[in-house]
Amino acid sequence: MTAPQPPSPAHVITGEAEALAVAAELADAFRAGAGRRDAERELPYAELDRLSASGLLGITVPRSHGGADVSARTLAEVFRLLATGDASLSQIPQNHFVYVNVLRRQGSPGQRKFFFGEVLAGRRFGNAQSERGTKHVQDIRTRLVPEADGSYRLSGEKHYSTGALFADWIPVLARAEEDALHVAYVPRDAPGVTVVDDWDGMGQRTTASGTVRLDGVVVPADRVVPHHLTFQGPQLHGAVAQLLHAAIDAGIASAALTESADFVRTKSRPWFESGFESAAEDPLLIQRFGELSLQVRAADALLVAAAGAVDTAAADLTDDTAAEASIAVAAAKVQAATAAVETSSALFEVAGTRAALDGLNLHRFWRDARTHTLHDPVRWKVQHIGRYVLSGTRPPRHGLL
Repeated sequence: MTAPQPPSPAHVITGEAEALAVAAELADAFRAGAGRRDAERELPYAELDRLSASGLLGITVPRSHGGADVSARTLAEVFRLLATGDASLSQIPQNHFVYVNVLRRQGSPGQRKFFFGEVLAGRRFGNAQSERGTKHVQDIRTRLVPEADGSYRLSGEKHYSTGALFADWIPVLARAEEDALHVAYVPRDAPGVTVVDDWDGMGQRTTASGTVRLDGVVVPADRVVPHHLTFQGPQLHGAVAQLLHAAIDAGIASAALTESADFVRTKSRPWFESGFESAAEDPLLIQRFGELSLQVRAADALLVAAAGAVDTAAADLTDDTAAEASIAVAAAKVQAATAAVETSSALFEVAGTRAALDGLNLHRFWRDARTHTLHDPVRWKVQHIGRYVLSGTRPPRHGLL
């Protein structure tokens, strides 16, 4: 099987400081056009090519394969920074890193060598995991049927396939023999693969999280990974995936707070009863900004703590350390989701009537926050946190904690 061709040669990042510096630079660059891309639903092909070329997509490749193997703390900060620039763009590579982790955990030596080489070359993983019309999110009906020559035939239909439209490889979640869960890594342009740009969400408009149809796609055996084995012992698969979601929410919250403060300083008029010359001097607005800043600071602090728990568990993976990491990430996700929705909504409260003008597109922060925080319900995370505190019950190993 021939590999897809990268859009341009990719730089290889060698350390954590470099990864953070590159992420900050890209966030600044992506921020400049984020509002226009959202308003016009201009898909970020050029920006993603720049992300690929930067080397950021390869920062979790193990050092033994030429990557930087950065810490969870650095990876989370990379995502938080990217989300301050463009929440849609930061969401697109989230699944890329999830499926790099699947290979780290369950890939064979040959699979790791091949796919880690692909990642370092700048090639992108998308995703095809969620399905519509099933009983629940874990009800996967896409099938991998074994063929006589050892290969598989892959058939099914996926939705919310963030990144698939822009991908070189699409990891597909599917059931094989005895309903065991596997991941099939399929080239984006393989015969039988159709990616439909039918995403019409109110937020994260340029993620192109549309439909992937799989019609008898031939998959060689060496492109299939036994994902079900991931959950048979202590694991960090769900913790890392959720950590990145929390980082995106924290980035949205930070960006909304920054935008609010800038608007109030430069554009808002003071309320006539305040007696001040500028809105930024209004003590009631000062109080509200203090409250919002506390929400954002709490989200950032819990994100750092959660990433630290993941790094600690990775160094000594046991049932107890994995549980502590999952609970810490759940706490970070709850706070970040709350901060993102509240801060992006309060933008209009503090900035005033002019902020609601559609042409300014300031509502994209709330639309992105509200859409992204629907990914999985935080109310269940609070439940698992409560059980852990009261009875020491470890969270389940289902990949969403």
